[in-house]
Amino acid sequence: MFAELVSSGSVSDGSSEQVQWWTFFLTKMEVDYRNDSLVLVAHGSTINDQSSAAVRQQAEELRRRHIFAEVHVGLWKEGAPLAEVLQQSCGQRVFVVPFFVSHGFFTQEIIPKALGLKDGDEVIRRQVRGDQTIYYSSPVGIYPQMTEVLLARAQGVVARHPFPRAPKLSNIALFIAGHGTELNENSCLSIERQVELIRARGIYQEVHGIFIEEEPKIEKCFTMSQASNFVIVPFFMSDGLHVAEDIPVMLGEPKRLVQSRLQSGQPTWRNPSEKKGRLVWYSDSVGREPVLAEVILQAVRDCCV
Repeated sequence: MFAELVSSGSVSDGSSEQVQWWTFFLTKMEVDYRNDSLVLVAHGSTINDQSSAAVRQQAEELRRRHIFAEVHVGLWKEGAPLAEVLQQSCGQRVFVVPFFVSHGFFTQEIIPKALGLKDGDEVIRRQVRGDQTIYYSSPVGIYPQMTEVLLARAQGVVARHPFPRAPKLSNIALFIAGHGTELNENSCLSIERQVELIRARGIYQEVHGIFIEEEPKIEKCFTMSQASNFVIVPFFMSDGLHVAEDIPVMLGEPKRLVQSRLQSGQPTWRNPSEKKGRLVWYSDSVGREPVLAEVILQAVRDCCV
């Protein structure tokens, strides 16, 4: 079709403006997903039922919109094996979207291998299987809209818990907390990029990234900044045990107290808490933000360009 348009004079094959037009045209051609399937893939957990709540919420929202023929959730640690979830998808095209923060060990190794989308060291982004075409997108967390999600989380937790009074943003050190892993050098890139973007806006006194498994570790936040007020935003897609238990303990809450609150269904962090002479606010994870449905749709559209 492209060749026909070129030969007819409708579009030529030289200028960047015309290439951009053609990309826009292709994107518009791909907006009908009524015969297609969407599969959201997340980590899940066998010991915390809240781990999959966020991805299920986003799947339900997208079902409500009737954009796709079907919307499935596949969980690495729960339910049917990921390959079986993919086999159950009946769409002409099947879009697999990793509900993860960054390119990392799970999105580049575990999930593609489980879905048969790995060729040696390479991840297969498009694969034809009989009458179906499988697309494997980038993870949700790498998209630019996540900056606004993180800022909304950071500012929202202080606004909801202003005691004794809400500090100015210019008197707050913002920490974006992530997992990190030495198994994949890309696992921290998404957080490091968000730190750069937010720091460049100049609205906070300081902005840093901290990690559970990589340096700088979560607990080192107290030596990284002299600010009197800290806001910690966990850049995780779910309120699993890392968010609900591990990070609060690493920030100084007694483990027994955290576990007791968790078992009784209470928030495991009280905002703000005083730790090492600082007032520390700790927000929810980002996975339940309504805007994430739009980010998921953008990931699908990017598969088609």
